[in-house]
Amino acid sequence: MSSWTDHAVWWHVYPLGFGRLSKIADWLDYEIELGANGLQLGPIFASESHGYDTTDHFRIDPRLGDDKDFDALVEAARARGVRVLLDGVFNHVGRSFQAPAHWFTGGDFEGHDSLRVLDHSQPEVLDHVVRVMDHWLTRGADGWRLDAAYAVDPAFWRAALDRVRPDHPDAWFVGEYIHGDYPQVLRDTGLDSLTQYELWKAIWSSLNDGNFYELAWALKRHGELLAAGVPMTFLGNHDVTRIASKLSDPRHLGHALAILFTVAGVPSIYYGDEQAFRGVKEERFGGDDEIRPAFPDSPSALSPLGWPTYRLHEELIGLRRRNPWLTYAATTASFLSNTAVALTSTAPSASSGPAARSGSSGPAASSGPADSSGPADSSGGSLTTLLNVGDSSFTFPDISGARVLASSFPPGDPAVVPAHGWSVISW
Repeated sequence: MSSWTDHAVWWHVYPLGFGRLSKIADWLDYEIELGANGLQLGPIFASESHGYDTTDHFRIDPRLGDDKDFDALVEAARARGVRVLLDGVFNHVGRSFQAPAHWFTGGDFEGHDSLRVLDHSQPEVLDHVVRVMDHWLTRGADGWRLDAAYAVDPAFWRAALDRVRPDHPDAWFVGEYIHGDYPQVLRDTGLDSLTQYELWKAIWSSLNDGNFYELAWALKRHGELLAAGVPMTFLGNHDVTRIASKLSDPRHLGHALAILFTVAGVPSIYYGDEQAFRGVKEERFGGDDEIRPAFPDSPSALSPLGWPTYRLHEELIGLRRRNPWLTYAATTASFLSNTAVALTSTAPSASSGPAARSGSSGPAASSGPADSSGPADSSGGSLTTLLNVGDSSFTFPDISGARVLASSFPPGDPAVVPAHGWSVISW
């Protein structure tokens, strides 16, 4: 049996921007209608300012609510089959975090003098992190995103997870890693997943530059990673310029989404991206504010301009749910040029699928939320995403007999993709 994470699609919310926990609970139906079944929360614990400067890992930030609000949010999520992922900031803490001096290295984190780095060689620090993880998993969380995991000795994560997993075998742990040897990271740390920044960069960069060779290379490395674990894939998060602003041509937003939802991974959608929110991250004090906005009180208050992008997310997430094998799919460029590419995704063999990859260190099998609805779009376990960023239509070879599952243009010859168009096809 496969894990619940095989069918997870996260909606990533930055609470200190979005609003109080009770407000987030009011948006769960919106998330469900989108097609997501996981709520990925940014920091919710007491902190000095932006949440990544924690002062107390056991207390809900009063700007967001209290323990009762957390319990109510978890209960509301459970009632809808939604999993909850917490953000664990365990590499560094705020200056007013109360702990003995030997808990700290004496340095600050990446030049931020407001962030004190914990000394992960100290047994008391390990004990603390284990207690925090256990406390909130017991309270109803389903897993942890580990912030700045790349800055911590991999042996620390393995030691922590070895102590947490016996009591929480169904929990999922994903580490924030920007670059490096991703498969080796998963082997060394014992983490289930990591943030796939390499693919994120290749998606927007290849679309902007008209260079699908970069995307093809990144997908090759992406496929090699799957033997070690399934990464969290994304087009946006709380640390980067929004995808609608990152793309130099707004016509290519659908291309990016088509890639995200037809390649392997556990997708995460940053709140507002499903409405084509714009926002640029700037390297200055307050430079994250534009990408971490408040949400209105209800969906009816959102701009009508964003709903077509929401509907496109619904369509592509629905396609993914009808083809759940995509979580582990191998994707190759069956046709490749600078401005046109055919990405063919196929189901893994039995010897390389989730059952073969799972082990004692991974989350245990569970039924989890529903994994699909309606008949499968591709009973043979294969589909192809056609992308064209050129200024004229392109006719892809060897497409005869295909049917179109989703596209940015009206029905027609499935081999012909108009200028700046995309489609997903199967046979």
